[in-house]
Formats: sequence, C-alpha cells, structure tokens
Amino acid sequence: MGTLPSTGEDLGGASSLLLGLADGRFPAGGHAHSGGLEEAVADGRARTLEDLQAFLVGRLHTAGLIDATFAAFSWLAAASPARLAEVHAEAVARWPSPAQRDSSRAQGRSLLRAARNVWPTMDFAGIAEVAGHVRGGPMYAVVLGAVGKGIGLDLRQVALVAAQGSVTGPAWASTRLLGLDPFAVARSVSELAPAIDKTAIGSVVQAQVAFGRDGNGAELAACAAPLLEIGAERQAQWEVRLFAS
Repeated sequence: MGTLPSTGEDLGGASSLLLGLADGRFPAGGHAHSGGLEEAVADGRARTLEDLQAFLVGRLHTAGLIDATFAAFSWLAAASPARLAEVHAEAVARWPSPAQRDSSRAQGRSLLRAARNVWPTMDFAGIAEVAGHVRGGPMYAVVLGAVGKGIGLDLRQVALVAAQGSVTGPAWASTRLLGLDPFAVARSVSELAPAIDKTAIGSVVQAQVAFGRDGNGAELAACAAPLLEIGAERQAQWEVRLFAS
C-alpha cells in the first residue's frame, strides 16, 4: 500500500494555505460584505441570475482587477514597510468613495487580526508597522499581499485570492438577498473561472512590471466603477441592512 506524501511541497507547496485563506469561512470578515450587491438589489439593478452574472463580471474587471493587482504588488513590497505605505496610498486613491475605503480598511484589519491568530509564528512585521501608522488601517488588498507573502503563498496565489474573492463574496450574498438557487449561483461562479484566472495572471504581470521600475504603485490598475461607488455611499446611509457593504 502506498504512503501519503510527507511534506506540504509534495502536495503542491502552499495549496492548503491558499484554500484556507480563500475559504469564505476564514474569520476575516468577508462574509459580512456583499461587494455592493445589496444596494444593487435594493435599487432594482439586480433581480435575476442573469443580473447577478453581469454584476459579477463587472465587479471582477473593476474592483477585482484593482485588488488583485495591488495584492500582487504588496506581495512584492512586503519586506519594505516604507514601500508598503506608498502602495497603500495608491490603493486608497483608487477608491473615491469614503464608504468603500472604510469597507476595505475594515476587511484589512480583520484579515491582519485573523492572520496573527491563525499563524502566530509567521512574520507580519512589515504590514503591522504600516497598520500602526495608517489611520483606520491599510486597505484590504495591501494586507492580503503582505499576509500572503508571510504565510508562504506565491505571487499568483495572492492575486487569485483577491480576484476570486471579488466574485464569490457577492455571489454567495445573492442567495440571501435574492433567494437564488445555490447550485445555479455556483455554476455562475464556475463559468467565470477562466476570467478570474486571466485577471489574476494579468495582475501579476502588471505588478511585476511596475515593481521592476522601482515604482510605488502609481502605474497600477485604476478601473472606475461609478455605480459601485455611488451605491456604497447610498448604502452607508441606511439604518438597516444585511451586509456592511
């Protein structure tokens, strides 16, 4: 009878860590955010499975691309708190909506707190230093890149977590907001897999080019999503809501 591989490397390196960090049940607060879907539902822009699919595609190519690219750049810059602070400032500039910035910072704080508890022996000194000097904490994508580097994920893996999360968050929120069939929602996410992979790969290339030029992230993706921005500001004024964003 054969024996099981004895090391994580035999099982594909950081594969289990990747799955753990990407799991929606990971205690980083992602389950509390709909990625703007709740406001879109309330506004009547998202009512059906087809509407959800269009929403997910739009979010992937805007918010998803930004987060994946900044996560990849932050992975590259993780050893330098000064450079992480610079890329954080660029990440903030990509989100004109104060409500969206607050949401991203909240998720960043939750992710860093979870990482410190789940992997107490890992080195998160760089991003922890930035968190200590940035009001409200660093943006989610910046934390994701630095935390991913600290736990041993590679560059493409952190970009993939960011791109995937931009879709899966609102997708699963739709089962509560619209009462959609979970099997149909899972199929919709599965059909986006090639686009998610392509977004992650493109983000890595862009981050590597920008980092190689000794930049601070100013060259990274800046994809406008006006309805997400406007919707975030509207939702922030609601007294009752299911999701934080």
